[in-house]
Amino acid sequence: MSLLCKKALHRCQLTWLLLAAAAAALLLVRLVRRRRRRPKTRQGKLKIAFAHPDLGIGGAERLVVDAALGLRGRGHDVTIYTARHDPRRCFDETRDGTLRVVVAGDWLPKRILGRCYALCASARMVAVALRAARDGPDVVVVDQVATAVPVARAACAAPVVFYCHYPDKLLCVNRQNPLTRLYRAPLDWGEETCTGLADVVLVNSRFTAGVFRRAFPRLAVAPEVLYPPLQPTSCAEAPRDAALLLSINRFERKKNLGLAVEALALLPKRVRLVLAGGYDPDLPENVEHARELEELAARLGVADRVTQRRSVSGDEKARLLARCACLLYTPENEHFGIVPLEAMHARTPVVAVDSGGPRESVVDGVTGRLLAPDPQTWARAVADLLGDAAGRRAMGERGRERVRDLFSLDAFADRLERICVGVLTR
Repeated sequence: MSLLCKKALHRCQLTWLLLAAAAAALLLVRLVRRRRRRPKTRQGKLKIAFAHPDLGIGGAERLVVDAALGLRGRGHDVTIYTARHDPRRCFDETRDGTLRVVVAGDWLPKRILGRCYALCASARMVAVALRAARDGPDVVVVDQVATAVPVARAACAAPVVFYCHYPDKLLCVNRQNPLTRLYRAPLDWGEETCTGLADVVLVNSRFTAGVFRRAFPRLAVAPEVLYPPLQPTSCAEAPRDAALLLSINRFERKKNLGLAVEALALLPKRVRLVLAGGYDPDLPENVEHARELEELAARLGVADRVTQRRSVSGDEKARLLARCACLLYTPENEHFGIVPLEAMHARTPVVAVDSGGPRESVVDGVTGRLLAPDPQTWARAVADLLGDAAGRRAMGERGRERVRDLFSLDAFADRLERICVGVLTR
């Protein structure tokens, strides 16, 4: 048997082992529900556990932090449980003691032979859910990885709210290899089954709700839309640089950052671009894609006009948003995207791809532009914005008003609190 076949067989064996573990968890759920009844109502302060795979820097992590802050501000006892928390690559509130963070399962591998990332993430989240159970929460909020849902229900004997940013099965797009399909089949089945065991399923946009229904046809679940909030902060004060463009995204290929570089190459030489965002040197894709972007800029002759700012702090991000002329938000079919809200809050116009969540946050021609992912189209729209300072200021003011009216942390926390309290009475 070739080495490649042996590796594929090993991956498949691990996947089916995880599936067996998930089946055992389902049996535990039934057993616990028979033996223990949770109270019909709870009054006053709740003990709420958040389970998240990797508490780094990104939109999903920002949502978890803001949700924890919002519920904590309403008097609840909140803890975030995670399989990874790197003080060098995290939000300040998780590092400075504002929020309690407990790490579990970090001893488990993140990858096996450079692969099996989804499988390892599921295993690590099982460990996270088991650790959360030791503290006896009233409600568990599971984020991103559905494998933790049945484990949390069984081990905690508590209701579970699952927040689905996007179905994981749809993130694996390369399925031409039969062995890959064999590896993914039990993971996909397990994701759908585990998701259906949550007491409440939340999604981050109407776009994701539609994707959810198509991705999980077996589930008779109607997900509720709970838009991510924006934590109100004082905006940094800085003079606008009419030649500075900004992109904020993790250094991942699916974020389509090359579009921003290609559009820059069609703009006057005075225009510059900063690529800022989450970067983890332990993730091969981050390292590889950052290098690919550098090579793309060199090929297009704009290497001296593109700067990469990796894993920027909150303060630095605020300064960049305050200085830039506009934000370039390049992902296609993005589930929601918190960055456009951050830009609008900073009175910065947003240029985004006309698909996915940005259609629900950005208003074309009012707070920014929604465009097809074509470099020439983007270059023309950006050139128009750079040449119209008054128009940029007007878009910025309207964007600030939109964030205040529709995406405030108070509204988000109120709704999430009602969900957490209500799930105890179901």
